[in-house]
Amino acid sequence: MPRTVFIKRSIMPGTLQQLWDFHAHPKAFSRLTPPPIFIQMHANRLKSLTDGMVDFTMWMGPIPIHWRAQHEPGPTPTSFIDRQLIGPMAYWEHQHLMESVPGGVQLTDHITLEHKPGLAGLLTRLMFDGLPLRIFFAYRHLRTRRALKNA
Repeated sequence: MPRTVFIKRSIMPGTLQQLWDFHAHPKAFSRLTPPPIFIQMHANRLKSLTDGMVDFTMWMGPIPIHWRAQHEPGPTPTSFIDRQLIGPMAYWEHQHLMESVPGGVQLTDHITLEHKPGLAGLLTRLMFDGLPLRIFFAYRHLRTRRALKNA
């Protein structure tokens, strides 16, 4: 199956440090998850945004989706990557890129994904691609923007 790339970019108010700290907060993941999705954390072994592992179930209504992701350094000093180790996708790499720009800080979510073949791939296309992915990250950027405005 071919890999596809999704990019969501926004200019956020505040500083690079505020954006980094927001993502590093223990409740950031739950704050960035839109309803009706619920995250059940099994293990959070993050030493930092660039080092560690999280193991969770993402409940999409009654559908449980187990996911384990490794956090590692990104391509720049102000970025990090979460890479799926176990989960619904054949491949998932999410780069969180942060850069100071005039008027604030630019947040870029750069996702490279690949669906599994067969029925599993059909289901992930319905949940983690196209319009659902755009809505999910529009929500995340809206929540991030609001949090930084109130910081």
